[in-house]
Amino acid sequence: MREASALNQVLWAQARDDLVATVVSLGFPAELGEAAAKHLGSQKAIERMTAYLRYAEPTDANMIVDEMLAIRDEIDAWKEKKASVEANCRYNELLYYGLEDGNEADDD
Repeated sequence: MREASALNQVLWAQARDDLVATVVSLGFPAELGEAAAKHLGSQKAIERMTAYLRYAEPTDANMIVDEMLAIRDEIDAWKEKKASVEANCRYNELLYYGLEDGNEADDD
């Protein structure tokens, strides 16, 4: 378990460093890339942001921030939808199976 966590940290740090390098190569301060990586949180989100920067080559810091916020909003919406689907599934199970109190009476 610790090995997986350590590997995830290394991969996240590599993705962050790649994002920061891409931001700097576009002429923006490294702090912008570091802040974006911190706000995005996950390795995949950081990689997605880096891909956007390489493709779009924005000339304004506001474009970078807008894309970062859009990515974060999509992630949050996905998490909310996932939680909603899970809650709906549990609710449907409750309707189908009913409540089980664990104190079933004997028939004798």
